Amino acid sequence: MQGKSESRMYDELLVMIESGEIKPRGQMPSEHELVQQFGVPRLTVRKAYEQLESRGYVNSVKGKGRFVKEASKQVKLHLSTGESFTEKMLAAGYNLRTEVFKAEMGEDVFKISRLRVLDGEPIAIHTSYINRSLFPKIEIEGSRITSVFAYYQSCGYTTFSNGKSVLSVQFPSTDEQERLNCSAVVPLIKLSGSTMDAGSGELLERTEILYRGDKFTYELDH
Repeated sequence: MQGKSESRMYDELLVMIESGEIKPRGQMPSEHELVQQFGVPRLTVRKAYEQLESRGYVNSVKGKGRFVKEASKQVKLHLSTGESFTEKMLAAGYNLRTEVFKAEMGEDVFKISRLRVLDGEPIAIHTSYINRSLFPKIEIEGSRITSVFAYYQSCGYTTFSNGKSVLSVQFPSTDEQERLNCSAVVPLIKLSGSTMDAGSGELLERTEILYRGDKFTYELDH
């Protein structure tokens, strides 16, 4: 029963926020006020607030209370593995920074993992498994690659096509939480796919991209 009470309390507080009853930067009711209003234990209120904080709806200010956070601007993203994420973000006017945090050789592929930071905020992890046989210098050049598509173009591949794409949802590991600066309850949108050279049909890479689910709105082809 206690779990249900926490869920109801969470829902009540979320309605206050999403309905606009309490505006961004506005102060939420104190724990004492909610205990009196809803007749629930203080622990129930506290746990509901902890959920709201972990999901990014409110923040605590020591000695002052809890306040509604301003909604972050949603990034519009067309989900396609055949286009450059870098080009899409720069064309939309964002300040994009890419950090390579893993570059290693596999048996048939070269794995590159990059953190995408948009306007100072980490929002995605891109991992590319590049076909080693097509890029003989990849072991030397791989750790410096921030835009994989730009690298392919420098190697003579100019037009690309997509293989089958799979969209799924997962929650971040401890390492992903740290890199993306998010809590364990923030969903990640995972896009798995592949990219081929449109001319020859050769497989250039397999990709796994993790997008923060609270930072994007997504567009899909019909």
